[in-house]
Amino acid sequence: MSFWHDKEKTAEVANASTVASEESSTPEGYTAAEGLNSSIVTYQDASGAPVETNSPLGYSVGFLAAFCLNINQMVGTGIFSTPATILSGVGSVGLSMIYWFIGYLLSESILSLYLEYASYFPSRSGSEVVYLEQAFPNPKYLIPTVFAAKHVIFSFASSNAVVMAQYIFGIGGISYSAWQMKGVAIAMYTLAYFVVVSSTKWSLRLVVYFGIIKVLTLLLISIAGLVVLGGHTKVEDPGNWSDPWRGSSDATAYGATNAMVKLIFSYAGYNNAFGVVNEIKNPIKTLRWSAPASLILVTVLYILVNVAYFSAVTREEILASKQVAASIFFEKVFGKHGAASALDVLVCLSAFGNLIAVLVNTSRLLRETGRQGVLPWPKFWTSVRPFGTPIGPYTVIWALTILMILAPPAGDAFNFVVDLSVYPTNIFNFLLVIGILIIRRRRRALGLPAPQYSAWWIAIGFAMLATLYMLVAPWYPPNTGANGGDVSFWYGTYLVVGVGLLTGCVVYYYFWIYIIPKWKGYEFRQTVVQFEDGSITHQLVKIPREELATWDSQHDATGRSLNGSVNEHQ
Repeated sequence: MSFWHDKEKTAEVANASTVASEESSTPEGYTAAEGLNSSIVTYQDASGAPVETNSPLGYSVGFLAAFCLNINQMVGTGIFSTPATILSGVGSVGLSMIYWFIGYLLSESILSLYLEYASYFPSRSGSEVVYLEQAFPNPKYLIPTVFAAKHVIFSFASSNAVVMAQYIFGIGGISYSAWQMKGVAIAMYTLAYFVVVSSTKWSLRLVVYFGIIKVLTLLLISIAGLVVLGGHTKVEDPGNWSDPWRGSSDATAYGATNAMVKLIFSYAGYNNAFGVVNEIKNPIKTLRWSAPASLILVTVLYILVNVAYFSAVTREEILASKQVAASIFFEKVFGKHGAASALDVLVCLSAFGNLIAVLVNTSRLLRETGRQGVLPWPKFWTSVRPFGTPIGPYTVIWALTILMILAPPAGDAFNFVVDLSVYPTNIFNFLLVIGILIIRRRRRALGLPAPQYSAWWIAIGFAMLATLYMLVAPWYPPNTGANGGDVSFWYGTYLVVGVGLLTGCVVYYYFWIYIIPKWKGYEFRQTVVQFEDGSITHQLVKIPREELATWDSQHDATGRSLNGSVNEHQ
């Protein structure tokens, strides 16, 4: 069941006079713009990145592409690599199954918030980049600056590339060194990079193809598991269902929290299509059906795949399997060759599809971050030349991913990188929940139109409790001691590093925006820049204090000149 409440407008398309009336009644400090992708006017704080009424990235995302963007990011390597960690954290097969359903409830509640946010800003891509920018406009540029630094630093996908490399070696039964594994991971990620850089349209077509492969792969595993469960194979009963709660007493607060972190990683991507909202015609209608449908389908398949694992593999074998639990299932059911190798190939294809989907989404988030004006070289982040793709953001993501594949020690790389990327995300997820309440109150006070869809209060409450829990609980130490987590060093390292990076971003912001300008006698103002490919961005410029009055009298709140001109860069 969906967690949002439908508020259909009485008319789908506003006529020109209605739009003119809405724009003329725009509150001070706000802008109103209608993109070609939607008839709904986007009202936003003027400090936000300008709306691109005609998307320079085109409108290639339809229902199926949006559906498969979510599928591809959710179904990467998590369902194949994390069941053992989740089982280890909660102790029993029964609790493990309940946790997978809790993961769905958490994802569905936050998904409903994304749909409401998209209803407010239907012509802005970038999802949480935009939503946080608009929910917390003050102090000016604080949230965009912190989020920009966070997103640039954590815009890597090394864990999926590494696990994909492990499966590639597993197909041929070849032993490998840590550097051989890293080399294959780099090669696969580089191939994905060239695919997305070359063409948006073909990238999305591959997203659809790989999405279908992923669903068929999980269906195949699910059906095989149900056949095993029915006793129609030679696989011995592992006894997991005769006593599903065995081991529950071994669960700890740390283990349960660690399991939830891995669940968040496994479900991550249910909001992937929101990153390309401005590339979707009639985005609210499309996302209203595609987003929850993809999440429900993946949840059902996740649960069935876990049933398959527990029907063929003993609890002890799964706990010992660590990152490649699916391989043991394949060997048990299909043997060590033939069909098992074929299924490993499908898992590799699934992982590759995840790499492409994550690249597409993350590039849009980085591009929108660059359009806010807080990053240097706005053309690098914003331009879509020469292939109609955001090559600058793609290159940054590729470079950081290669670095993260090469830099961390092989033994702890997977768990530490996953944990490190999840905790700052939890902080921003909590801010997103608070932000929806702020935006609701602010828009009512300003008399702005109600959104086309609103999240249920129960969904907001559940999301708030869940995200708050994920902020607090990870600090609880494991029962086995400070070094008893799922890495060989102090369990809280990723927490301190994550919080430290965000704190450093805040300190940098105050020096950059306030302390240095006060010392040197200038203030920042934003201006609107349009590039030759149609991309539009904000750029922060330094205005001496003695010239501020003149500047402010000649520009509106967005930074556009009052004579109607826009700065054009070649």
